[in-house]
Formats: sequence, structure tokens, C-alpha cells
Amino acid sequence: MTRIEILDELKKVFAPYTTNKEMLNSINDDTDLIRDLKINSANLVDIIIDAEAKYNIEIDYDSADKIINVGTCIDVIMEKLNQNK
Repeated sequence: MTRIEILDELKKVFAPYTTNKEMLNSINDDTDLIRDLKINSANLVDIIIDAEAKYNIEIDYDSADKIINVGTCIDVIMEKLNQNK
């Protein structure tokens, strides 16, 4: 999968958890999940669980700790997908 494909799918994953729906349409690698999308820290766990299910991957604690913005989220997903090959 490409970064753009993952980004498009992540918009759907983030949608139920963000209160900033307008920002969701224009997210990029630098979009901060908490500050920009207004996703609370408890919902970050839900997003990780949703991403694991969607991509059939396992995101360990160290990888989850890296997820602070959209770019790092995509990086972690791509890394895990490549490990599954």
C-alpha cells in the first residue's frame, strides 16, 4: 500500500473520534492527532485497535508510543505491513 492509500483509509478510521471534522478533510503527515484533530488520548487507543484490525497487524507499545501525528501513524502501519510480508 502507498502512503496516500493509507492516508485515505485513516481518514475513515479517525472520523468517529475527531471533533474537528473540517480538519479531517485536509490532513497531512504533519497533522497532530491530539492538537489538530482534537482526538483525546483514550481514543488514540481505539484508533490503534481499529488500525490493527483494518490492516491485520499488531502495533506494540513502543510503536504505539511513536504515534503523535498522521505521518508517524502511517510510518508505523507501513512498517508493520512490511514485517508481515
